[in-house]
Amino acid sequence: MNAQTETVLPPADAEPAPPRSARGPGRPTLSNEALLDKALDIFLEKGFERTSIDAITAAAGVAKRTVYLRYEDKTALFKAALERAIEEWIVPIDVLRGAETDDLEETLLRVGRILVANVMSQRGLQLLRITNAESSRMPEISAFTNKAGTERTLIYLADLIRRRAGAVDELLAAPDEAALAFMNLVVGGPPVMAAWGVVLDEETIDRHTRYGVRMFLRGLLVRNAGSRVAIRTEPAAPCATQALEAENRRLRTLLVEAMLENAALKEGRGRS
Repeated sequence: MNAQTETVLPPADAEPAPPRSARGPGRPTLSNEALLDKALDIFLEKGFERTSIDAITAAAGVAKRTVYLRYEDKTALFKAALERAIEEWIVPIDVLRGAETDDLEETLLRVGRILVANVMSQRGLQLLRITNAESSRMPEISAFTNKAGTERTLIYLADLIRRRAGAVDELLAAPDEAALAFMNLVVGGPPVMAAWGVVLDEETIDRHTRYGVRMFLRGLLVRNAGSRVAIRTEPAAPCATQALEAENRRLRTLLVEAMLENAALKEGRGRS
């Protein structure tokens, strides 16, 4: 006697089972953040032009189809990877606010050190070089960097100047210009030199930061009759001033030499 098999039907409200894949397990799925990180590593190492999607997929361990399902082309992937890196790299404004003290010069020195250290970090210089190299044909990269980082920092600095040195008429007239001057004078120098290949030690960088802050304050906080600005600034001795001026000349010479050397190298590669 043959046993009859009873068919058990699922409940009417049960969800249908997902279809079984005929391909098998295949490659593991990579998160989008991990893909962007892998892509950025390749872009930073080889540059945009010399980087291929094949190189990125090989490093990430994913199929090209996976990349193209998420991004239209290499340019879209590059922009997404760069924007993610910039967002992670930028110093939060809360960190700058946390560096404030009762003394304006000390506050500006602390803020300057934080910003300079961030730009002079390995990731900071990498991002500086690649954005400089590609922003001419992708101006939206510079626009994003400015809006996400530089613009926020300038707004904070202008607000700091209003709050802490508002008794000086010149500052009330142009705090935004003062903020931009601070960025150019204090933060801009060492990264530009480093990007050109000039090697700067920590002592030299810190000396430049201190010098820039003092120059900024002395050039901006002009004491008019009746102005009430409480700033603890000790006048530099003549020998210290001369040493700072000599160091400034030395740094400018190094920058020029690095630029000439870089130009010579490019010319040599063009002839070969």
